[in-house]
Amino acid sequence: MKLDNAIVFVTGANRGLGEEFARQALALGARKVYAAARDPGAVRLPGVVPVRLDVNDPAQVKEAAAACGDVTLVVNNAGIASPGSLLDDDSVAALQRMMETNVYGMLRVSQAFAPVLAKHHGGAFLNVLSVASWISTPGLAAYAATKSAAWSVNNGLRIALKEQGTQVLGLHVGFVDTELTRGIDLPKLAPADVVARAYAALEAGAQEVLIDELSQDVKRGLSADPGVYLDVVRRPG
Repeated sequence: MKLDNAIVFVTGANRGLGEEFARQALALGARKVYAAARDPGAVRLPGVVPVRLDVNDPAQVKEAAAACGDVTLVVNNAGIASPGSLLDDDSVAALQRMMETNVYGMLRVSQAFAPVLAKHHGGAFLNVLSVASWISTPGLAAYAATKSAAWSVNNGLRIALKEQGTQVLGLHVGFVDTELTRGIDLPKLAPADVVARAYAALEAGAQEVLIDELSQDVKRGLSADPGVYLDVVRRPG
């Protein structure tokens, strides 16, 4: 999947990683970039087409797919994270909120846009996942559970869409320096670096991209004995 002359649709594109996906798509020659956000007025990036979209609203998702029928690449970036322990009184409610956006929202958008991509020689989905797909931490265990589910949905979509020739790329990464990770006192990657590596993998035809050393180490450690997921994993360095 090449970015040059592509028509790109990015969810959660009003800030952070989503805004960077939109910015770099334009820089790489995309013919049009739809920047989707709950409040399209919050989209400030010049050159994009703001689109009203709450991925939790099935009607808005269908409206977006109908209005943006020329899309060839969908970046499923929208996501939320709520810190807290699985033993907190509100942990079930927090998990439900994150599942709604991080898993069901991604699936809703994918279902709506799959027929659109099929009309344009298959196209591609780029799904933003996390190293948390494979490991857990005390304060982000519910978030990790949603990313594990999103990884499984991502893999299921890849299989379901293979026949129509749609590339499905899962992106795994540790902490990225965005508003989502504000208050987390750990080393973070620059959004520009994450997006550049993700788009390079997309253009190379990859099905999975492990952006940083942490993600690469954790993936290798899944088959170790004991498995890396049995304890808290610490960032290298």
